[in-house]
Amino acid sequence: MQRLKNFFSDLFREMRKVSWPKRKELTRYTITVFSTVAFFALFFGVLDLGISKLIRLIIE
Repeated sequence: MQRLKNFFSDLFREMRKVSWPKRKELTRYTITVFSTVAFFALFFGVLDLGISKLIRLIIE
């Protein structure tokens, strides 16, 4: 039980040392991640559609 108590004590002490991003930075990073994910989802969706149509043309 003492080991668990020491673990959480160390954990909270280390969490106080963390440099957390400011709200403006967090918003910017979140928008960057969402826009990147949306771009790649659209890119691979179009690529998949193109390859599917190409394979259908070859098979038929």
